Amino acid sequence: MTERRVDAGAPSRDHRGGKRGPMPNTRFNPQEALVCAMVLMAASDRMMSDAELAMMSRLVQTLPAFSDFHPSGISSVTETCLTLLDRADGLDRACTLIREALPPRLRETAYLLACEVAAADGDLTQEELQFLQDFRIAMDIDRLVAGAIERAARARYQVI
Repeated sequence: MTERRVDAGAPSRDHRGGKRGPMPNTRFNPQEALVCAMVLMAASDRMMSDAELAMMSRLVQTLPAFSDFHPSGISSVTETCLTLLDRADGLDRACTLIREALPPRLRETAYLLACEVAAADGDLTQEELQFLQDFRIAMDIDRLVAGAIERAARARYQVI
């Protein structure tokens, strides 16, 4: 399995090698917000595995929520999310952007997608578990609802 190191917290640079300036007033549409939730989950342990990246792509290609979202849009949303994570308040800002972009009924979908990505490589790290807890709180998802979503995701990926 190949993993990609995510250097959240390291100074970011633009394509010319210089430091990026402050983030513009980024706004997500609902589909971008859902992708960002998956990216944040995959980046929470600072490693994005091939299994996590493949899961994100598969979900975007198959779920009705993404019916008019082109899979190539994943890379631009990923870049935006990782740029946000370079900021001191990046995770909070990203969660706020996701929350603002999604009606309450789709916040559970965002949590589900994060759980699906977490389950993709079969191994949840402490950082990933902490992210899920923080994300649940940020999305204002009831503990019992979150527990049911987590259990369903875990059950889907059980190995015989």
